[in-house]
Amino acid sequence: MSENSRFERGRPVVLRGGTVLPMDDARTVLPQTDVLVVDDRVVAIGRDLDVPDGAAVIDATDGIVMPGMIDTHRHMWQTAMRGYGADWTLTQYFVWYYMEGGKLFRPEDIHAGNALAAVEALEAGVTTVVDWSHGLQTVDHADAAADALESVPGRHVLAYGNIQAQPGEWATDPAFRDFVRRRFDGDRDMLDIQIAFDVTGDPEFPEKPAFEAARELGLPVTTHAGVWGATGDDSIRLMHEHGFMTPETVYVHAASLSTDSYHRIAATGGSASVSTESEQSAGQGYPPTWKLREHGIPVSLSMDTSAWWSGDLFSAMRSTLGADRSREHLEAQSRGETVTHASLRADQVVEWATRGGAAALGRGDDLGRISPGAKADLVLIKNDHSPVSFPMLNPYGHVVFQAQRGDVHTVMVDGRVVKHEHRLVDTDLATIRRNVESTIDHLRDKLGDEEWAKGMNPDIPETKILDNPYSYTDYKSASTHGG
Repeated sequence: MSENSRFERGRPVVLRGGTVLPMDDARTVLPQTDVLVVDDRVVAIGRDLDVPDGAAVIDATDGIVMPGMIDTHRHMWQTAMRGYGADWTLTQYFVWYYMEGGKLFRPEDIHAGNALAAVEALEAGVTTVVDWSHGLQTVDHADAAADALESVPGRHVLAYGNIQAQPGEWATDPAFRDFVRRRFDGDRDMLDIQIAFDVTGDPEFPEKPAFEAARELGLPVTTHAGVWGATGDDSIRLMHEHGFMTPETVYVHAASLSTDSYHRIAATGGSASVSTESEQSAGQGYPPTWKLREHGIPVSLSMDTSAWWSGDLFSAMRSTLGADRSREHLEAQSRGETVTHASLRADQVVEWATRGGAAALGRGDDLGRISPGAKADLVLIKNDHSPVSFPMLNPYGHVVFQAQRGDVHTVMVDGRVVKHEHRLVDTDLATIRRNVESTIDHLRDKLGDEEWAKGMNPDIPETKILDNPYSYTDYKSASTHGG
């Protein structure tokens, strides 16, 4: 029996005997527990469940069943450039995408990157992704982005943006409004929309028309905030003074901000999307979860762009927990103190990767949790061929520090099995590969081989080795006759 017929739409599915992380308020762990899915919903959780005749059975023994992970900020259109900017700083990223290569992306290139990013997310157990799509230079680009997202059985939010024009211009363009009404007039369960733009801090507040357009269209705003040298406290102050900070607003990165800005975000109910791999490598500011926790600001996680970093949330959880704890230890040691109990725990970052993302998207009732009535977006982490799969003593700690994308055994989205036994189901990777290769050929041709290589290999600053007062004057003699 093929995977397609075994998991045909409408056939109930039961995951048997796994360790279930329902992601409730108590962060419960349910060992040897079944999860029954009928249509697009979880209908029952418990041991030895009675299931409908003909239900497909997935053996979850020795595995972890958790909600599908949710990424609240991913520039999916850039995925065709996987790894290209591994040695970039944020400045080099801005130059390449905003001023040079980013202008060369055709609608088909946006489609290619989005399709690759979408299947990559599913393969890693990320069932919902916010496509922070700021490469939409025309409505044709936007249609290509939406078409690609709809071609893959994941759950997506298209965060519409355009870095090649001012937000107040493109967001008030009748073509943009027509696109929103044309593509998002009906059910937004599997594909929803936000508006994505940044606030520079210009006292004239040129972004005001974009906020007004978002309000008129009923669209949440997602914005890069607290990015060192780009968007800072003036950006937050202007948004707040003009009444555009709402509970639906997502502040991406939220680093490099003052206490006053964090107070404004907390007071207006917004949330932060933390991309730790990005913040700690590109230079937006120190990953801010320690500050966000101090101010009671809700957190979700994101990976930013595959032009630099990994496209999974295992890396995001691991790096976030490490950065937060590193800061805690560093500050304590600067005072001559020792941290004896870690403040941030593994179960908290798993919550940020699931429930946190759901809350940020206004989907806290049916996503990011496993409970009767919730959407059946589920991940089974199980790898019988890996010595890292056992013993599994602390399930939350196992997810954060031990598991990786290769351990994702099964993924369900909206009750549909999209990955099983470590392989994507009904996915045409060959076509996706050809389209991505076409995009790379196009960009290399337009830039030329020299500029292409130069963009990928920025200059390395000179490193000066400090003089060492303890160096031997005659190292060879000392090392040979030292005893």
